[in-house]
Amino acid sequence: MTTARLEARELSFGYTPSLNLLSGWDAQFPAGSTTAITGPSGKGKSTLLYLLGLMLRPAGGEIVIEGVPASGGRDAVRARLRAERFGFVFQDAALDATRTVLDNVTETALYRGVSRRSVEPRARELLERFEVGVPPERKPGQVSGGQAQRIALCRALLGDPRILLADEPTGNLDPATTSVVVAALQDHASAGATVVVVTHSPEVAAACDREIGL
Repeated sequence: MTTARLEARELSFGYTPSLNLLSGWDAQFPAGSTTAITGPSGKGKSTLLYLLGLMLRPAGGEIVIEGVPASGGRDAVRARLRAERFGFVFQDAALDATRTVLDNVTETALYRGVSRRSVEPRARELLERFEVGVPPERKPGQVSGGQAQRIALCRALLGDPRILLADEPTGNLDPATTSVVVAALQDHASAGATVVVVTHSPEVAAACDREIGL
């Protein structure tokens, strides 16, 4: 039996005792797959993504990475796993407007203990591939939503992460930019990665290999 790249076992979480978003939740996310997490607002989709990405600790259960329980480890261990195994695309792109586009893309290299200079060629290649349309040395303060999301996608893909988690990566994007982002997620999964996408879009969900509703 093949071990799942990412797995949730009996996962439970609530921000308060009266607000239990997840209870005994199980799922497996194989390598080479794309999974859409869907459901109404307030059902815990983004929270689930933060749990899967080791940014939150579950109240019960475990997040398992390549067969090894990971969510109960020390903060430093979880941070290292995030840096080495994960790529993240956040809903609001989360760019630093005080730094250049290139610096925004290469910042994750620091968390992996890699010099920025060594990854700059890869960063420039990604910016060109996704036709960001902004000079790498420019600060991203006035980029469009579509450009910002492409920059965020470049940042997430820089280290060729084994696990890519994306929270509403196409929210508020035009159809052309949405197609670019979805194709990039599919390509990354085709190369052997595990991709999990939180989305409200039926079109994005349909483009994934499977859909899990909350």
